[in-house]
Amino acid sequence: MERKITKKDTYPVMFKEYPDVVDVEQMSEMIGISTKTAYKLLRENKIQHFKIGRTYKIPKLNILLYINVV
Repeated sequence: MERKITKKDTYPVMFKEYPDVVDVEQMSEMIGISTKTAYKLLRENKIQHFKIGRTYKIPKLNILLYINVV
């Protein structure tokens, strides 16, 4: 019997080469968009994030939620 892969199974394997918290450049690589578009998504709060000073930090889980994988 074949085991069905669920969304929660994808977290450990998708983007495993990236750290759990990424910057804007890494996020744009992950989802294949320009950094300009990435900043726009963050400013519009389409992807949950936090800032340290002027630097955006994005938990990998929030990127997966945005692309509807988790």
